[in-house]
Amino acid sequence: MQSSRSTFKPLAGLFALLAAATLASAAHAAYPERPITMVVNFGPGGVTDLMARALASGMEKDLGQPVVIQNKPGALGTLGPAYVAKQAPDGYTLAIVSASVVTTTPHLMDVSVKPEDLVHVAGFGKNRYGIVVRQDSPFKTVADLVQTAKGSQSVFFGSPSTPNSLIFFDLGRKTGGKFELISYKAGPEASLALLGGQVAVIAANPPDVMSHLQAGKLRLLASGSSQRWPEYPDVPTLKEAGYDVSVEAWAGVAVPAGTPPAIAGRLESSMKRALEMPEVQAKIRQIGADPEFMGGQAYTQYLMQEREKTGAIIKDAGIPRIK
Repeated sequence: MQSSRSTFKPLAGLFALLAAATLASAAHAAYPERPITMVVNFGPGGVTDLMARALASGMEKDLGQPVVIQNKPGALGTLGPAYVAKQAPDGYTLAIVSASVVTTTPHLMDVSVKPEDLVHVAGFGKNRYGIVVRQDSPFKTVADLVQTAKGSQSVFFGSPSTPNSLIFFDLGRKTGGKFELISYKAGPEASLALLGGQVAVIAANPPDVMSHLQAGKLRLLASGSSQRWPEYPDVPTLKEAGYDVSVEAWAGVAVPAGTPPAIAGRLESSMKRALEMPEVQAKIRQIGADPEFMGGQAYTQYLMQEREKTGAIIKDAGIPRIK
């Protein structure tokens, strides 16, 4: 009789574990069962916000639940991810994380969100950059620009953000050219400064300069990213022009650390399917960005590599930390 009772106890424990595993599996399989909140780390109406809204519209169709946008700008884009990192790891609160939050900002200031606080689900698109001058500029090629920067006087450039500035800092580092920064609060402000002759050149995102390019007031010298601008297919990238400089501005989705892999995987596959939808691709391209997918593992590795690369550029350029 004793033997029967002792056999029953471990069996009962085993059945309890199996039941718990079955319930957990069923819960994950049912995900999502309610609306999902997507926290965007910049304000409404900007490129990152519009990219996120395009992605959310596709994920809603795939997941069968609303994906509600919530904007939490601040602290150079780190406030939103830091908020999400503290939420329940159940897949119902997602963070839009600009790559610069991981690769650039920690080199410039103390941030409240660490790499281990989040799991990067996937990257879903890139902002493009371009080297832009006035139509009447004496710089007809990037070589003209570099040659002048290597002379006795610096070339002044306008920039609204660190990623834009990194293009010129890296170009100067690799060519011996002298580029000096004049900071502006936003891309359109830098474009107006270029039009007004306050700076000689800018590194711009398409939405900030496209109307001026099309009106013939500004000219695109080169793409500062890895691909040519589709609107100007004859204009080379910096690498094609002979300069090993390229800056990308990926945006990705992350979830709090501890989120079950099955849920993170479901979100990753949903992002991939959303980016395959023609209407989502069109929305992202309309704002001057490129809809691209990079899976979670590859995207995490990419961010860590870019973090090291960007740190070296910032150190060599002598950019001070923000206090």
